[in-house]
Amino acid sequence: MSLTNEEIYEAISKKLPKLDNETPSTVLGAGSDDLEAGRNYLEALVEDGWMLPTWPKKHGGRDSTPEEASMISRTLGLFKGADLYPYGVGLSLVGPILMDLGTDEQMDRWLLPIANGSEIWCQMFSEPDAGSDLANVGMSAEKDGEDWVLNGSKVWTSRGAYSKWGMCLARTNPETTKHAGLTMFALDMDSPGVEVRTIEQMNGDRHFSEIFISDVVVEDRNRIGGLGDGWKIAVNTLALERSSLGGRSFGGGDQATGLPSWLEEWKLKGYLEDPVSRQKAMKAFTLHRVNQLTVSRAAVSGNNSGPAGSGAKLRSVMAFKFRAYLSKELFGAEGMLINDNEHIEFLTGPSMSIRGGTDEVQRNILGERVLGLPAEQRVDKELSYREMLRVR
Repeated sequence: MSLTNEEIYEAISKKLPKLDNETPSTVLGAGSDDLEAGRNYLEALVEDGWMLPTWPKKHGGRDSTPEEASMISRTLGLFKGADLYPYGVGLSLVGPILMDLGTDEQMDRWLLPIANGSEIWCQMFSEPDAGSDLANVGMSAEKDGEDWVLNGSKVWTSRGAYSKWGMCLARTNPETTKHAGLTMFALDMDSPGVEVRTIEQMNGDRHFSEIFISDVVVEDRNRIGGLGDGWKIAVNTLALERSSLGGRSFGGGDQATGLPSWLEEWKLKGYLEDPVSRQKAMKAFTLHRVNQLTVSRAAVSGNNSGPAGSGAKLRSVMAFKFRAYLSKELFGAEGMLINDNEHIEFLTGPSMSIRGGTDEVQRNILGERVLGLPAEQRVDKELSYREMLRVR
């Protein structure tokens, strides 16, 4: 039987403190490397499945219907949260993929540690020669008895420096087309032969890494999905990533009612007294609210991935960047200081149009799959991956 809003609120109030608007928020971990707050938050919620209500109870959920899950999500927004960026790949991407394609043994082994925050996952897709053209992945995985031996490198791997597991896309058959020869593996980041080098971003964060894989042995039981199914799994994972990014307002004010914290702050500091500044602030608020309402509609209908996720991701990015850049403008000379949250958001802004798939990729998806525009001409669909290397 579904719970009422009042019952959900009462139960969660015993786990979490009430929301404190004075607590600064973070944007995808920007300016923060705190793992403990997120882990404590997940540990507090996992027993009754409040964080992942649609997951099975034995894996850290509560078998909720989508309607009950939506109520729980809204109620959680009334309580003090935590920066879950370090845990996002496991919670939003790996978990759903495992429940769809994983074996019972894999789900029993990996889902609960994801739900309680004890094991962090990273997403090992991009390579120096495979970014937007992800099917060009060159990391090799060769069969050796009952195991696989992986060699190659990955780059722009978020959370790589502190992850226990990596969801790793590798090429198991170079003799077929580049899309067909890929397979997905779970890689133990503590394995011999794994070297992680962090990359410092212009906002000071070191969340991205380049990872070098040298003769790393992976058991076949850590293969996710079927042999050659890697591209299909990668596409599904990227759709989940887009819908996850599109389902956030980024940096404060995720609650459905009242003014967002950043707008309240602008008002208190007197930045809205000027009519021109006030007009720009109202545009920022409108973008913010339209994004929230669209995400809520998608959540109720269950249509929050695929092309819908691309649209949601574009809207969220546009709302965040407009607010971050306007905040810098409203602060005037004060905005040049580097020791404030607004400065970090300003420097984080450009990355929002790149991470999770570039804005250009999202627009291509919408153009081809929603508007029915002709697809870009491709000359590499019929060649094998090995033939492509010779053509270059």
